[in-house]
Amino acid sequence: MKKLLLTCLTAFTLISFAPTHTYASTTTTTDSWLDTSTVSEGFIAVHYNAPSHTRTKLMISKNDVNYTYDLNASQSDSSFPLQLGNGTYNVTILENTSGNSYKKIQGDSLEMNLDDSNAVYLASTQNVDWKNAPALISKAQQLTKNATTDEQKAQAIYNYITTNVKYDYKFASALPAVYVPDAANTLVSNTGICYDYASLNAAMLRSVGVPTKLVMGNSTNVKEYHAWNEVFLNGQWVTVDTTIDATLKQNGKTTTLTKPASQYKAVKTY
Repeated sequence: MKKLLLTCLTAFTLISFAPTHTYASTTTTTDSWLDTSTVSEGFIAVHYNAPSHTRTKLMISKNDVNYTYDLNASQSDSSFPLQLGNGTYNVTILENTSGNSYKKIQGDSLEMNLDDSNAVYLASTQNVDWKNAPALISKAQQLTKNATTDEQKAQAIYNYITTNVKYDYKFASALPAVYVPDAANTLVSNTGICYDYASLNAAMLRSVGVPTKLVMGNSTNVKEYHAWNEVFLNGQWVTVDTTIDATLKQNGKTTTLTKPASQYKAVKTY
């Protein structure tokens, strides 16, 4: 199992950490690119036509914590979580000039004041996209139709993913420099790396109303950078790792829904 997971997240760590940039001077700011109408639900939308020939990033900052996301030239509208708690956020669009140097194209700030902090983890966002995936929503509803509790929903979806989704060794060995999971595609292909497993599990659970985090970081079970989930069940966050458990189950081993939290250390949470 360790051998299988060694290459889990070697190539897409760049989108998980805020890279070191040199910023050029600020350009004109406008609010037409930033949609804050869903701040009360814990996320924002960005409407920006990123140049196809230039790497473009969105940076969301609060206090001294930054999250960066690549903006895809083929997708002008994307949603992003505000997962750093209530307060003032700064949102910036950056375009690469050369090397690790970026210039600021747009920038604005906003205030968030949620009554329920878990609302963030129900949102459909860039790397946990469920609202644009009707087949995924339908499958999640089918799997959980007899469930009367969130724990039963989580167990049903966990059982499906760990039984059906196979780890993609070939893709893991040749990941692109920038990779964003597509949960709808993972559901169809039934293959993926740990980022795909975690995105699919989060997307399906969120679509049926269960708050779920996509978490990146380190685990004592895996040598490389890893992705897993935290699911809000019975009033607390529990750790779920469908990647590891799919490998175990598909090799005839017995698994359980949750893992000891002590085996996992989060670096980024979405």
